[in-house]
Amino acid sequence: MKFQVNRDVFSEAVSFVVKLLPQRNPQPILAGVLIEATDAGLSLSAFDYEASARTTIEATIDEPGTILVHGRLLSEIASRLPNAPIQIAVDDDGIVLSCGSARFTLASMPVQEYPAIPEVSGESGVVPAEDFAQAISQVAFAASRDDVTPVLTGVQLEVTGTQLSLVATDRYRVALRDIPFDSGIAADENTTTALVPARTLTEVGKTFSHSGDITVSFSGSGDREIIAFTAGNKTVTSLLIKGNFPPVRRLFPEATEHHAVVNTGELIEAVRRVALVLDRSAPLRFTFGADGVSMDASGTEQARATESVDATLTGEEVVIGLNPQYLLEALAAVKSEFTRVTFTSSENANKLSPILITPQTSGGVESFKYLLQPNLLLR
Repeated sequence: MKFQVNRDVFSEAVSFVVKLLPQRNPQPILAGVLIEATDAGLSLSAFDYEASARTTIEATIDEPGTILVHGRLLSEIASRLPNAPIQIAVDDDGIVLSCGSARFTLASMPVQEYPAIPEVSGESGVVPAEDFAQAISQVAFAASRDDVTPVLTGVQLEVTGTQLSLVATDRYRVALRDIPFDSGIAADENTTTALVPARTLTEVGKTFSHSGDITVSFSGSGDREIIAFTAGNKTVTSLLIKGNFPPVRRLFPEATEHHAVVNTGELIEAVRRVALVLDRSAPLRFTFGADGVSMDASGTEQARATESVDATLTGEEVVIGLNPQYLLEALAAVKSEFTRVTFTSSENANKLSPILITPQTSGGVESFKYLLQPNLLLR
C-alpha cells in the first residue's frame, strides 16, 4: 500500500473515527483504525462491537491496500505534523508515515483479526442536522450514568409519522424533545423505536451539528439491532441497548394554569450563586410567590445564602426543594429568554408532585419538556 493525502483532511478524518472508541479497550485489536486505499479513495474506519465510525476522503492512491494501525497514536501524530502532504507506505519495517522532514514508523496490526464494520440497509429518514444536534443536547444529559440499569443510560428515539422524539430519564427527571422527521414516504402512524447509548448520541450531535441533513437508518434484528447516522462522507453506527424503556410519556401532565414565568438567564445566575453554600446533593429551597421566586440555602459551615428573582405567578404560593444541578441543566436546555415552571398535581397525597419546565413562548405545542421530581425539605 502507498498513498498521499492532504494533512488537514487526513487529520480530521482520523480524529473523527477514533472519537467514539473507549479510552481503554480490553481487546487491543479494537484500538486500531482500519485504512483501506482503493480506486474510490481512502476509507478510514473504527469499530468496538458497539459503535463504529467510517469516513471516505480523497487521496492519491499509488498502490491499493489495507492496513490496521493504532488509532489514538495515529490521531496524535497527524494533528502535530507540519503543513505538508502526508505519504503513507508499507515496507519491511512496518507502516511508514512521512510529512515534510518528519518520518514515523508504526507497527502494523493484524487486519485479518479485525471485525467487519456493520453495514446498514434498513428503513431510513432524514432530520435537519442543527435541530437534531440541539435536541440531543437538550435530552442526553438526563440519561443515567449508572450502568446498573443499562436501559436508563440511553436516549429513546421514537419515530411516528413525520416526527422524531428523543426521550431520556434517570428516574429523577425526564427530558423530551420533538423534531421533524422526513421518511420520504406517506406518514405512517406506527412507531419505530431505538434505544441509543447517550454517549454515542452526544458525539453524533457534536460531529454532525453543521452537516445540513442527517440520514437516520434502522437495521438488523435480535441482539444485533443497529442504528446509523450519515451526513456527507461520514457514518456512525451504534448497537442498540436491549430492554424496555420505561413508559415515561404518561408522566407528563395535562396543561395546568398553576405556573410561574421567570427570566431564564436571571434564574440560572441566581441558582448558581445561592447553591455555592449548599452541601453536595442537598436540595435548594424555592419559594414561588406573588413577589417573585426566592431561593434559600444553608451549608454545614454556617454559611447561608438567599436571593430573589422577578417572576409572574399564576395560582397559589409554592415552596419546593429542587436539585440545583438538575434545575440548571434544564434551564440551559430551554433555549428561550423566559421559562415556564408548571406545578403539577398528584393523586398520591404522600408523594411530591413533579414540576414541568418548558420554554415560555407565544403559543403552540412545546417541542421541549422537562419533568423534575422535587426533593423533601427539612423543616
